[in-house]
Amino acid sequence: MALTAHSTVGQWLDHPIGGPILTELLARGGATPDALGPARGLPLAQLVAISGGQFPAEALDAMLAAYHEAAPEEAAEARESQEAAGWVEVITPGRFTGQTVIVTGAASGIGRAVASRVAREGGRVIAADISSDKLDEFVNGIRGALPTGAEIVAVAGDIADEDDIARIVAAAQGRIDALANVAGIMDDMSAIHEVTDQMWSRVLRVNLEGTMRLTRAVVPIMLKASQGRIVNVASEAGLRGSAAGVAYTASKHAVIGLTKSTAVMYSRSGIRANAVAPGGVATGIHVPGQAQLGAPVLGTYQHNIPTLAMAEELAASITFLLSRDSVNINGAIVASDGGWSAV
Repeated sequence: MALTAHSTVGQWLDHPIGGPILTELLARGGATPDALGPARGLPLAQLVAISGGQFPAEALDAMLAAYHEAAPEEAAEARESQEAAGWVEVITPGRFTGQTVIVTGAASGIGRAVASRVAREGGRVIAADISSDKLDEFVNGIRGALPTGAEIVAVAGDIADEDDIARIVAAAQGRIDALANVAGIMDDMSAIHEVTDQMWSRVLRVNLEGTMRLTRAVVPIMLKASQGRIVNVASEAGLRGSAAGVAYTASKHAVIGLTKSTAVMYSRSGIRANAVAPGGVATGIHVPGQAQLGAPVLGTYQHNIPTLAMAEELAASITFLLSRDSVNINGAIVASDGGWSAV
């Protein structure tokens, strides 16, 4: 099989020529192929985006050059095909035509992938994020790729602030068909005796309080329309205690409780609420430190992660639940984690 930048990490490692090339590169940085275990299913080029500079574009170029030199016939075949390996996003034209969808955390990662897909499938997206610069860059970059009638409206703001929530809701202009509560922040992997009041309050404020406040503001509009879909992003940390620190774990368990309560309360009103629990996702989410006790303890469980997913793969799960096709699903917690929760 010919290798390209789109071939997965696993395909490179298992290849008789590509494997030694990648292994040698890792060795220069003091790492082994085992360090890439959870990333075996990712396209190699994706590592550039998520590595924070540890795997720069120059390293990828050097690997491809070495492979082309060692296997010129395969390289020629690869240049002819240039097909991406594994799953490829396929847009469903018109799936969200005429609908307005609010997406938080829309400037990066999963939120950006969700906002992009909904808009490219015809929807009017209210894209909310606290980072105005990143949000503007995203919106300005995608506008030219949208179908007729689709739109992305950028609203910079804090989802835990009532004034900002009012601006987000106002941008929807009285119609909200679906809400994706994606915005979230990580903790420092601290155990309960290590967690600071500041860390606890910050994580709970964004992950739980922000989700609650925006949902609370949106539901009356959905009740008036007798329809609506709410999708909350929980986490593998909402299903187990070994995926993150105490603050993040508590916040995501609470998001699951919020989801189930919402599903029950409005089940006869045409409103459905579900949650997606991602496993490892290649978003480069900022981890603000490594707690002295908690981080090493959690590290022993990392080998259970089957693979990392791309943000677009999570968007596929989330946009299905946001769409009308999820008609008979309510109160579900969908573990979009590559099978981690089955381990």
